Amino acid sequence: MNNMQLEALYTSGVYGKRDAVMVRGLGATLWDQNGTPYIDCAAGIGVANIGHSHPRLAQALASQANTLITCQEMFFNDRRAELLARLAGLVPGDLQRFFLCNSGAEAIEAAIKFARISTGRPGVIAATRGFHGRTLGALSATHKAAYRTPFTPLVPGFVHVPFNDIQAMRRSINEDSAAVLVEVVQGEGGVYPGDAAYFQDLRQLCDERDVLLVVDEIQTGFGRTGRWFALQHMDFVPDILCLGKAIAGGVPMGVTAFGPRISNLAPGVHGSTFGGNPLACAAALATLDIIEEEGLVERSAELGAYFKERLCAINSPLIREVRGLGLMIGIDLRVRAMPVVRQLMEERILVLTAGTTVLRLLPPLVITREQVDCVVNALQTVLARQETGKTAL
Repeated sequence: MNNMQLEALYTSGVYGKRDAVMVRGLGATLWDQNGTPYIDCAAGIGVANIGHSHPRLAQALASQANTLITCQEMFFNDRRAELLARLAGLVPGDLQRFFLCNSGAEAIEAAIKFARISTGRPGVIAATRGFHGRTLGALSATHKAAYRTPFTPLVPGFVHVPFNDIQAMRRSINEDSAAVLVEVVQGEGGVYPGDAAYFQDLRQLCDERDVLLVVDEIQTGFGRTGRWFALQHMDFVPDILCLGKAIAGGVPMGVTAFGPRISNLAPGVHGSTFGGNPLACAAALATLDIIEEEGLVERSAELGAYFKERLCAINSPLIREVRGLGLMIGIDLRVRAMPVVRQLMEERILVLTAGTTVLRLLPPLVITREQVDCVVNALQTVLARQETGKTAL
Protein backbone atom coordinates (compact mmCIF):
# COMPACT_ATOMS: atom_id res chain seq x y z
CA MET A 1 0.00 0.00 0.00
CA ASN A 2 1.50 3.37 -1.01
CA ASN A 3 1.36 6.59 1.01
CA MET A 4 -1.64 7.96 -0.85
CA GLN A 5 -3.64 4.77 -0.32
CA LEU A 6 -2.58 4.54 3.32
CA GLU A 7 -3.67 8.11 4.07
CA ALA A 8 -6.92 7.68 2.15
CA LEU A 9 -7.69 4.58 4.22
CA TYR A 10 -7.38 6.30 7.60
CA THR A 11 -8.05 10.02 7.00
CA SER A 12 -11.20 11.63 8.37
CA GLY A 13 -12.79 12.28 4.99
CA VAL A 14 -13.39 15.99 5.58
CA TYR A 15 -10.70 17.13 3.13
CA GLY A 16 -10.82 17.09 -0.64
CA LYS A 17 -7.49 15.56 -1.64
CA ARG A 18 -5.37 16.32 -4.69
CA ASP A 19 -3.43 13.46 -6.27
CA ALA A 20 0.07 14.19 -5.02
CA VAL A 21 2.13 13.24 -1.98
CA MET A 22 4.16 16.28 -0.98
CA VAL A 23 7.32 15.38 0.91
CA ARG A 24 9.69 18.36 0.76
CA GLY A 25 9.66 22.13 0.40
CA LEU A 26 12.13 24.96 0.02
CA GLY A 27 11.29 28.59 -0.58
CA ALA A 28 8.32 28.75 -2.92
CA THR A 29 8.79 25.20 -4.24
CA LEU A 30 7.26 21.91 -3.13
CA TRP A 31 8.38 18.45 -4.31
CA ASP A 32 6.26 15.33 -4.44
CA GLN A 33 7.48 11.84 -3.60
CA ASN A 34 8.54 11.34 -7.22
CA GLY A 35 10.81 14.37 -7.09
CA THR A 36 8.53 16.53 -9.24
CA PRO A 37 8.78 20.25 -8.31
CA TYR A 38 5.74 22.53 -8.05
CA ILE A 39 5.61 26.32 -7.69
CA ASP A 40 3.53 26.80 -4.57
CA CYS A 41 0.97 29.61 -4.75
CA ALA A 42 -1.00 28.19 -1.83
CA ALA A 43 1.64 28.33 0.92
CA GLY A 44 -0.36 26.10 3.25
CA ILE A 45 -3.34 28.46 2.74
CA GLY A 46 -1.30 31.59 3.37
CA VAL A 47 0.90 30.15 6.12
CA ALA A 48 4.40 29.88 4.62
CA ASN A 49 5.08 33.59 4.11
CA ILE A 50 8.80 33.10 4.76
CA GLY A 51 8.90 30.09 2.44
CA HIS A 52 9.17 26.41 3.17
CA SER A 53 11.94 24.99 5.36
CA HIS A 54 13.66 28.29 6.08
CA PRO A 55 16.98 27.33 7.72
CA ARG A 56 16.74 30.03 10.40
CA LEU A 57 13.31 28.81 11.45
CA ALA A 58 14.53 25.21 11.53
CA GLN A 59 17.48 26.26 13.69
CA ALA A 60 15.24 28.18 16.09
CA LEU A 61 12.93 25.20 16.44
CA ALA A 62 15.76 22.76 17.05
CA SER A 63 17.37 25.01 19.64
CA GLN A 64 14.12 25.56 21.52
CA ALA A 65 13.14 21.89 21.32
CA ASN A 66 16.40 21.08 23.06
CA THR A 67 15.63 23.65 25.77
CA LEU A 68 11.91 23.69 26.63
CA ILE A 69 8.92 22.80 24.46
CA THR A 70 5.91 23.34 26.67
CA CYS A 71 5.23 25.72 29.56
CA GLN A 72 1.64 26.53 30.43
CA GLU A 73 0.77 30.15 31.17
CA MET A 74 0.50 29.63 34.91
CA PHE A 75 4.26 30.25 34.75
CA PHE A 76 6.16 33.07 33.08
CA ASN A 77 8.50 32.16 30.24
CA ASP A 78 11.42 33.91 28.54
CA ARG A 79 10.44 33.20 24.92
CA ARG A 80 6.81 34.16 25.57
CA ALA A 81 7.77 37.42 27.23
CA GLU A 82 10.07 38.28 24.34
CA LEU A 83 7.34 37.56 21.78
CA LEU A 84 4.71 39.61 23.61
CA ALA A 85 7.06 42.60 23.74
CA ARG A 86 7.87 42.15 20.06
CA LEU A 87 4.20 42.06 19.10
CA ALA A 88 3.49 45.16 21.18
CA GLY A 89 6.03 47.06 19.10
CA LEU A 90 4.66 45.71 15.83
CA VAL A 91 0.87 45.97 15.91
CA PRO A 92 -0.69 49.38 15.27
CA GLY A 93 -2.27 51.78 17.74
CA ASP A 94 -3.00 50.88 21.35
CA LEU A 95 -3.33 47.11 20.91
CA GLN A 96 -0.92 46.26 23.69
CA ARG A 97 -2.36 43.09 25.27
CA PHE A 98 -2.30 39.62 23.72
CA PHE A 99 -3.95 36.25 24.15
CA LEU A 100 -1.84 33.50 22.59
CA CYS A 101 -3.50 30.40 21.19
CA ASN A 102 -3.02 27.79 18.47
CA SER A 103 -4.95 28.91 15.37
CA GLY A 104 -6.85 31.70 13.73
CA ALA A 105 -10.19 30.13 14.63
CA GLU A 106 -9.15 30.09 18.29
CA ALA A 107 -8.19 33.76 18.02
CA ILE A 108 -11.68 34.52 16.70
CA GLU A 109 -13.30 32.51 19.51
CA ALA A 110 -11.33 34.52 22.06
CA ALA A 111 -12.34 37.78 20.39
CA ILE A 112 -16.03 36.85 20.57
CA LYS A 113 -15.75 35.96 24.25
CA PHE A 114 -13.74 39.09 25.07
CA ALA A 115 -16.25 41.31 23.27
CA ARG A 116 -19.19 39.77 25.09
CA ILE A 117 -17.63 39.89 28.55
CA SER A 118 -16.41 43.47 28.04
CA THR A 119 -19.75 44.85 26.88
CA GLY A 120 -22.23 42.58 28.59
CA ARG A 121 -23.99 42.24 25.24
CA PRO A 122 -24.33 39.15 23.01
CA GLY A 123 -24.70 40.48 19.45
CA VAL A 124 -22.02 40.16 16.76
CA ILE A 125 -22.43 41.67 13.29
CA ALA A 126 -20.33 40.06 10.56
CA ALA A 127 -20.17 40.45 6.79
CA THR A 128 -21.63 38.51 3.91
CA ARG A 129 -18.93 36.46 2.13
CA GLY A 130 -16.88 36.61 5.35
CA PHE A 131 -14.94 33.60 6.62
CA HIS A 132 -13.63 33.36 10.18
CA GLY A 133 -13.12 29.67 10.87
CA ARG A 134 -14.96 26.41 11.51
CA THR A 135 -15.29 26.15 15.28
CA LEU A 136 -18.82 26.93 16.43
CA GLY A 137 -18.34 30.58 17.37
CA ALA A 138 -16.17 31.34 14.35
CA LEU A 139 -18.55 29.37 12.15
CA SER A 140 -21.47 31.45 13.42
CA ALA A 141 -19.62 34.53 12.16
CA THR A 142 -18.82 32.84 8.84
CA HIS A 143 -21.40 33.51 6.13
CA LYS A 144 -21.28 30.63 3.64
CA ALA A 145 -24.35 28.42 4.00
CA ALA A 146 -22.51 25.27 2.92
CA TYR A 147 -20.22 25.59 5.95
CA ARG A 148 -23.01 26.55 8.37
CA THR A 149 -26.11 24.55 7.50
CA PRO A 150 -24.97 21.04 8.54
CA PHE A 151 -24.21 22.30 12.05
CA THR A 152 -27.24 24.41 12.91
CA PRO A 153 -28.34 25.60 15.36
CA LEU A 154 -25.19 27.65 15.76
CA VAL A 155 -24.31 30.19 18.44
CA PRO A 156 -27.15 32.72 18.66
CA GLY A 157 -26.68 36.47 18.34
CA PHE A 158 -24.92 36.63 14.96
CA VAL A 159 -26.19 38.55 11.92
CA HIS A 160 -24.62 39.22 8.52
CA VAL A 161 -24.74 42.41 6.47
CA PRO A 162 -23.25 43.30 3.07
CA PHE A 163 -19.50 43.93 3.14
CA ASN A 164 -18.21 47.41 2.42
CA ASP A 165 -21.67 48.94 3.00
CA ILE A 166 -21.58 51.38 5.92
CA GLN A 167 -25.31 52.12 5.74
CA ALA A 168 -26.17 48.44 6.10
CA MET A 169 -23.91 48.30 9.14
CA ARG A 170 -25.48 51.44 10.56
CA ARG A 171 -28.95 49.89 10.27
CA SER A 172 -27.87 46.63 11.92
CA ILE A 173 -26.18 47.87 15.08
CA ASN A 174 -28.60 47.93 18.01
CA GLU A 175 -28.66 47.88 21.82
CA ASP A 176 -27.68 44.18 21.88
CA SER A 177 -24.60 44.59 19.67
CA ALA A 178 -21.28 43.81 21.32
CA ALA A 179 -19.02 43.83 18.26
CA VAL A 180 -18.61 44.17 14.54
CA LEU A 181 -16.33 41.53 12.99
CA VAL A 182 -14.83 42.07 9.52
CA GLU A 183 -11.89 41.15 7.33
CA VAL A 184 -9.90 43.90 5.60
CA VAL A 185 -9.61 41.70 2.51
CA GLN A 186 -12.13 38.90 2.30
CA GLY A 187 -10.03 35.85 1.47
CA GLU A 188 -12.22 32.76 1.30
CA GLY A 189 -15.06 35.00 0.12
CA GLY A 190 -13.35 35.87 -3.18
CA VAL A 191 -10.35 38.15 -2.40
CA TYR A 192 -12.35 41.36 -2.03
CA PRO A 193 -10.54 44.32 -0.42
CA GLY A 194 -12.74 46.82 1.38
CA ASP A 195 -12.46 50.57 0.85
CA ALA A 196 -10.41 52.76 3.18
CA ALA A 197 -13.38 55.12 3.62
CA TYR A 198 -15.57 52.20 4.68
CA PHE A 199 -13.22 51.13 7.45
CA GLN A 200 -12.67 54.68 8.67
CA ASP A 201 -16.43 55.27 8.77
CA LEU A 202 -16.88 51.92 10.50
CA ARG A 203 -14.36 52.91 13.16
CA GLN A 204 -16.28 56.14 13.76
CA LEU A 205 -19.63 54.33 13.81
CA CYS A 206 -18.43 51.78 16.38
CA ASP A 207 -17.18 54.62 18.59
CA GLU A 208 -20.51 56.45 18.30
CA ARG A 209 -22.54 53.33 19.17
CA ASP A 210 -20.15 52.02 21.84
CA VAL A 211 -19.58 48.80 19.90
CA LEU A 212 -16.23 47.02 19.64
CA LEU A 213 -14.56 46.74 16.24
CA VAL A 214 -12.92 43.34 15.66
CA VAL A 215 -10.71 42.81 12.61
CA ASP A 216 -9.73 39.40 11.25
CA GLU A 217 -6.24 39.55 9.73
CA ILE A 218 -5.56 35.85 10.03
CA GLN A 219 -4.88 35.52 6.31
CA THR A 220 -3.72 39.07 5.56
CA GLY A 221 -1.25 39.66 8.38
CA PHE A 222 2.56 39.61 8.42
CA GLY A 223 3.32 41.07 5.02
CA ARG A 224 0.82 39.24 2.84
CA THR A 225 -0.72 42.46 1.41
CA GLY A 226 2.45 44.53 1.14
CA ARG A 227 2.14 46.02 4.63
CA TRP A 228 2.68 44.31 7.97
CA PHE A 229 -1.10 44.37 8.38
CA ALA A 230 -3.72 45.07 5.74
CA LEU A 231 -5.46 47.61 7.96
CA GLN A 232 -2.41 49.85 7.52
CA HIS A 233 -3.55 50.38 3.91
CA MET A 234 -6.83 51.69 5.33
CA ASP A 235 -5.55 53.92 8.15
CA PHE A 236 -7.65 52.74 11.07
CA VAL A 237 -7.14 50.72 14.27
CA PRO A 238 -9.63 48.18 15.68
CA ASP A 239 -10.34 47.31 19.30
CA ILE A 240 -9.42 43.65 18.72
CA LEU A 241 -7.12 42.23 16.05
CA CYS A 242 -7.11 38.49 15.28
CA LEU A 243 -3.95 36.96 13.84
CA GLY A 244 -2.72 33.50 12.87
CA LYS A 245 -1.52 31.51 9.85
CA ALA A 246 1.87 33.08 8.96
CA ILE A 247 2.91 34.34 12.39
CA ALA A 248 5.10 31.34 13.25
CA GLY A 249 6.25 30.27 9.80
CA GLY A 250 4.16 27.10 9.73
CA VAL A 251 4.08 26.20 13.42
CA PRO A 252 0.49 26.50 14.71
CA MET A 253 -0.19 29.80 16.50
CA GLY A 254 -2.97 32.32 16.84
CA VAL A 255 -3.06 35.71 18.56
CA THR A 256 -5.88 37.92 19.80
CA ALA A 257 -4.50 41.44 20.27
CA PHE A 258 -6.63 44.01 22.04
CA GLY A 259 -6.70 47.54 23.41
CA PRO A 260 -7.98 49.31 26.52
CA ARG A 261 -11.70 48.91 25.76
CA ILE A 262 -11.43 45.18 26.56
CA SER A 263 -12.11 44.56 30.25
CA ASN A 264 -13.18 41.98 32.84
CA LEU A 265 -10.51 39.47 31.80
CA ALA A 266 -9.91 37.96 35.22
CA PRO A 267 -7.91 34.73 35.65
CA GLY A 268 -9.98 31.74 34.55
CA VAL A 269 -12.19 33.64 32.09
CA HIS A 270 -10.41 31.99 29.16
CA GLY A 271 -7.35 29.83 28.57
CA SER A 272 -5.41 27.43 26.38
CA THR A 273 -3.26 24.41 27.23
CA PHE A 274 -0.80 24.93 24.38
CA GLY A 275 -1.23 28.67 23.81
CA GLY A 276 2.03 30.59 24.14
CA ASN A 277 4.18 27.47 24.35
CA PRO A 278 7.91 28.21 24.08
CA LEU A 279 8.37 26.24 20.85
CA ALA A 280 5.72 28.25 18.99
CA CYS A 281 6.97 31.50 20.51
CA ALA A 282 10.52 30.76 19.36
CA ALA A 283 9.18 30.00 15.88
CA ALA A 284 7.24 33.28 15.81
CA LEU A 285 10.25 35.30 16.94
CA ALA A 286 12.40 33.74 14.23
CA THR A 287 9.67 34.33 11.63
CA LEU A 288 9.31 38.01 12.53
CA ASP A 289 13.10 38.41 12.31
CA ILE A 290 13.13 36.81 8.86
CA ILE A 291 10.26 38.96 7.55
CA GLU A 292 11.96 42.11 8.79
CA GLU A 293 15.57 41.37 7.88
CA GLU A 294 14.80 39.94 4.43
CA GLY A 295 12.45 42.82 3.57
CA LEU A 296 9.55 40.50 2.82
CA VAL A 297 6.87 43.13 3.43
CA GLU A 298 8.41 45.38 0.80
CA ARG A 299 8.97 42.37 -1.44
CA SER A 300 5.29 41.47 -1.18
CA ALA A 301 4.29 44.97 -2.30
CA GLU A 302 6.75 45.00 -5.21
CA LEU A 303 6.17 41.47 -6.50
CA GLY A 304 2.44 41.72 -5.88
CA ALA A 305 2.24 44.74 -8.17
CA TYR A 306 4.31 42.93 -10.80
CA PHE A 307 2.18 39.77 -10.48
CA LYS A 308 -1.07 41.70 -10.92
CA GLU A 309 0.35 43.62 -13.88
CA ARG A 310 1.32 40.38 -15.62
CA LEU A 311 -2.04 38.77 -14.87
CA CYS A 312 -3.97 41.80 -16.12
CA ALA A 313 -1.99 41.61 -19.36
CA ILE A 314 -3.31 38.11 -20.13
CA ASN A 315 -5.62 38.56 -23.11
CA SER A 316 -8.34 36.09 -22.24
CA PRO A 317 -12.11 36.56 -22.25
CA LEU A 318 -12.27 34.01 -19.44
CA ILE A 319 -10.81 36.50 -16.94
CA ARG A 320 -13.45 38.79 -15.48
CA GLU A 321 -11.26 40.64 -12.97
CA VAL A 322 -7.93 40.53 -11.13
CA ARG A 323 -8.02 41.99 -7.61
CA GLY A 324 -6.17 41.95 -4.30
CA LEU A 325 -3.36 43.56 -2.36
CA GLY A 326 0.32 42.59 -2.37
CA LEU A 327 0.75 38.85 -2.81
CA MET A 328 -2.89 38.12 -2.04
CA ILE A 329 -4.46 37.93 -5.48
CA GLY A 330 -7.83 36.79 -6.75
CA ILE A 331 -8.51 36.00 -10.41
CA ASP A 332 -12.26 36.03 -11.04
CA LEU A 333 -13.05 33.77 -13.99
CA ARG A 334 -16.05 33.31 -16.25
CA VAL A 335 -15.69 29.54 -15.82
CA ARG A 336 -15.53 27.33 -12.75
CA ALA A 337 -12.22 27.65 -10.92
CA MET A 338 -11.57 24.10 -9.71
CA PRO A 339 -11.00 22.55 -13.15
CA VAL A 340 -8.48 25.33 -13.83
CA VAL A 341 -6.79 24.52 -10.51
CA ARG A 342 -6.43 20.89 -11.59
CA GLN A 343 -5.01 21.81 -14.97
CA LEU A 344 -2.55 24.22 -13.36
CA MET A 345 -1.40 21.37 -11.14
CA GLU A 346 -0.64 19.40 -14.31
CA GLU A 347 1.53 22.39 -15.26
CA ARG A 348 3.23 22.07 -11.83
CA ILE A 349 1.55 25.14 -10.34
CA LEU A 350 -0.38 24.95 -7.05
CA VAL A 351 -3.18 27.47 -6.46
CA LEU A 352 -6.34 27.75 -4.34
CA THR A 353 -9.94 28.67 -5.00
CA ALA A 354 -12.03 31.36 -3.27
CA GLY A 355 -15.56 30.49 -4.20
CA THR A 356 -16.85 28.90 -7.38
CA THR A 357 -15.10 31.06 -9.99
CA VAL A 358 -12.12 32.67 -8.23
CA LEU A 359 -8.51 31.47 -8.29
CA ARG A 360 -6.72 32.56 -5.11
CA LEU A 361 -2.94 33.06 -5.16
CA LEU A 362 -1.13 33.19 -1.81
CA PRO A 363 2.49 32.39 -2.67
CA PRO A 364 5.31 32.57 -0.14
CA LEU A 365 6.64 36.12 -0.03
CA VAL A 366 10.02 34.74 -1.14
CA ILE A 367 8.66 33.73 -4.56
CA THR A 368 10.97 34.93 -7.34
CA ARG A 369 10.07 37.05 -10.34
CA GLU A 370 10.98 34.10 -12.55
CA GLN A 371 8.53 31.89 -10.69
CA VAL A 372 5.84 34.54 -11.03
CA ASP A 373 6.45 34.53 -14.79
CA CYS A 374 6.10 30.73 -14.84
CA VAL A 375 2.77 30.93 -13.04
CA VAL A 376 1.43 33.58 -15.42
CA ASN A 377 2.60 31.65 -18.49
CA ALA A 378 1.01 28.43 -17.20
CA LEU A 379 -2.29 30.17 -16.52
CA GLN A 380 -2.23 31.72 -19.98
CA THR A 381 -1.67 28.28 -21.49
CA VAL A 382 -4.51 26.68 -19.52
CA LEU A 383 -6.99 29.45 -20.32
CA ALA A 384 -6.04 29.46 -24.01
CA ARG A 385 -6.57 25.72 -24.12
CA GLN A 386 -10.02 26.18 -22.62
CA GLU A 387 -10.87 29.04 -24.94
CA THR A 388 -10.06 27.02 -28.04
CA GLY A 389 -12.12 24.11 -26.72
CA LYS A 390 -9.23 21.66 -26.47
CA THR A 391 -10.14 20.87 -22.88
CA ALA A 392 -13.60 20.94 -21.38
CA LEU A 393 -13.66 22.46 -17.94
